[in-house]
Amino acid sequence: MNKPQLLQEIDAKKAKIDAARPLPAIIVDKLKEYYDIEWTYNSNAIEGNTMTRQETMLILKEGLTISGKSMREHLEVTNHKNAIDYLNELLTKVEPITQNDILNIHALILEGINNKYAGKLRDVEVYISGSPHTCPMPDQIPALMLELSKWMVERQEKKELHPVRFAAQAHFKLVDVHPFIDGNGRTARLLMNLILMKYGYPIAVFECETEKRKAYYNSLQIGHEGDIEPFETMVAEYVNATADKYVGCLIPRE
Repeated sequence: MNKPQLLQEIDAKKAKIDAARPLPAIIVDKLKEYYDIEWTYNSNAIEGNTMTRQETMLILKEGLTISGKSMREHLEVTNHKNAIDYLNELLTKVEPITQNDILNIHALILEGINNKYAGKLRDVEVYISGSPHTCPMPDQIPALMLELSKWMVERQEKKELHPVRFAAQAHFKLVDVHPFIDGNGRTARLLMNLILMKYGYPIAVFECETEKRKAYYNSLQIGHEGDIEPFETMVAEYVNATADKYVGCLIPRE
């Protein structure tokens, strides 16, 4: 399915979900719990965290410590959930999403892991493993982030870009700048889903299985080379999959 058709399909499903609101609390709570775990597990696993889906669930639901796993891996799980909770707080704000929100999200991701750089723009060069993409030099980062922030505010004010495309582009632009010493991918995926949630759309959860992970990184690389279309389409496909899950949980009204 091409991207315009996908976006139409997503909008139709969103309309169906919106028409059923307010959704029963039990459905909302169950879906939130499911996606908090799925999103945290997959996003961390994409970056190399070895916690399984079940271990992620046990940490988040039961507060358990998993033997044989490092403190960092535990923190990556709880930090990501804290960042999701922060996104839900941000949804109550009427102000546009800006660079400041990105820095706050990143601060939560690296809290207790690298406090020196948590919520701080990098002052050293970084390289993306397995990618020929050259990241901007540290002295370019403040101006590039300001540019990204202005772009996001304009998109939110003008509302001429479809929210799924806006979310995908914001994700891509953030990883393209690569402003942080660590946690760029997780922060970009959180930003993407914050935008989707803000506009009432289902979130996109990139899957961590080897082939899916490879496809995700390949589409980003194609974006670095100048063609963001495959990445936008991939985001739309994941949003559509989540929309299916929500529609499937709807109780027909009498």
